[in-house]
Amino acid sequence: MTAHPLDDPFYYLNNFMQVLDWLEHRYADVLSVEEQSFLRDFKRLPRETSALLVRMVMRKGIHFRASKLHYDEIGDIATAVEPLLEMGWVDEHTPLSMETLFEVLLKAEILQCFSMAIDQPKGRKSDWLPALSERFPQAQRFTDWCPTLEERLFSLTIMSLCDRLRLMFFGNLYQDWSEFVLADLGVYIYEKVEFCAESRGLRNRADVDACVLLHEYQQQFESGAALDEVVERISGLVLDNPWLQRRRAKLLFQMAQHCERIADFSTALNLYRKCSYPGARSRLIRVLERCGEFQLALEQATLAEQAPESAAEHQQLLRVLPRLRRKLGGPPIKRASPRPMQRLDLQLPRSEPALSVEFHVQAHLSQGMAPVHYVENSLINSLFGLLCWPAIFAPLPGAFFHPFQRGPVDLLNEDFHERRAQLFQACLAELDDGRYRQTIRERYTGKWGVQSPFVFWSVLSEELLDQALDCLPAEHLKHWFNRLLQDIKANRAGMPDLIQFWPQEKTYRMIEVKGPGDRLQDNQVRWLEFCHEHQMPIAVCYVQWSEPGA
Repeated sequence: MTAHPLDDPFYYLNNFMQVLDWLEHRYADVLSVEEQSFLRDFKRLPRETSALLVRMVMRKGIHFRASKLHYDEIGDIATAVEPLLEMGWVDEHTPLSMETLFEVLLKAEILQCFSMAIDQPKGRKSDWLPALSERFPQAQRFTDWCPTLEERLFSLTIMSLCDRLRLMFFGNLYQDWSEFVLADLGVYIYEKVEFCAESRGLRNRADVDACVLLHEYQQQFESGAALDEVVERISGLVLDNPWLQRRRAKLLFQMAQHCERIADFSTALNLYRKCSYPGARSRLIRVLERCGEFQLALEQATLAEQAPESAAEHQQLLRVLPRLRRKLGGPPIKRASPRPMQRLDLQLPRSEPALSVEFHVQAHLSQGMAPVHYVENSLINSLFGLLCWPAIFAPLPGAFFHPFQRGPVDLLNEDFHERRAQLFQACLAELDDGRYRQTIRERYTGKWGVQSPFVFWSVLSEELLDQALDCLPAEHLKHWFNRLLQDIKANRAGMPDLIQFWPQEKTYRMIEVKGPGDRLQDNQVRWLEFCHEHQMPIAVCYVQWSEPGA
């Protein structure tokens, strides 16, 4: 019987070593001298010492009290930490501010160390911090702050280095070491992708440094730093990596949205103008209109009309352009009437107030010979994900950086489909000759539980899958799948809430549900229009509650 990875008490050390081996093999030309030295010296440490270091790296913060470090497999902490102190990777004499000291001390210990300086000992711990910080502004060593505690405090000095290693491995800093444990536990299962030599997001040292800076600048922005200074730093970064360029554009877009929300329209306009992130042009037009700059807004909208970046932008322009022309004194322009849609009007008792309106409609319409499923975006996305699995997980350069990816990094890029056009064509060709049914069923079984950006395993039951493959025409599936590929970010949402099947007749109907006071969103309208265009059976169900005050 094969041993489980977590049976080894040093499982976390093994995982950390796996990252170091990966980086040494794939990023040798990118590692700095300091990082290369760390990899070399780390492997020479006694196992208990290296395990202690990894335990500290994987915990929150950089300051650790000796009394809080208890690990059976490591044993005596004082012995294990000694080589780390000698190498300078851990320090016992780091000066601590009062604020930092409060993070490592308990309330009773603060009283013990500062009883003479605390006026109201029955107060909350946080109440004492302002006065103590003002009275003791200078940072001191832990032993100087708390000589009566007889406690050792260890401070990591290499956390930034370990964060850089984590960044190189994952390509981001929001994934952490717990990914290994979750994978070992089977909580997350990832597709095994072959990695080519070009399969890394950070191609050289300049990329690593720029990525670290981008992360720092984002933290500065989120913590409330002076916006103009942060923008200047971000804009000043020299980036030739398309992946990093997109990350910068997304950050600038988020900053512009923030400025728009707080009515700093001047800064928002400047940011939107220099931002290439999808949606920035639409927001620029909207802010110009809000500022009363109707002529400038019209010029931008007219330019966008010539080559809309997406169906979403085109839809917005159809509303914006007539309004701007009217505000500038032009003749009224009659907007195209929306396509008539099949409408269902229901008056239902709210029998289960905790359940959503969609579940009430599902229960009302579902019959033994005509079951109704609450699928929203899950069904069509899942069928697409299963059929097109080889194209989605193709090991193209710049798509997969490490073994813990739910999908390709470039999934939402404008050229995602273009780079895999032949692969998607081969997958969709199965819809023409009927092979898709067997392929989807086999992948449903063979890939069950594997992480995917499209497949909703918790929703896609065998019953739902069988009914969908029996009742949904291949022609309709092909239309849906091609539309997804046109704009994955916009089109994988907004699909109808419910789907009803008639298995004996092999037919179906999709139903968008709207409760009292609810209205159709833009992406929902686009999907409804698309379904009508291709003669797919679809209805909008408007619900009113029959109980007064419901």
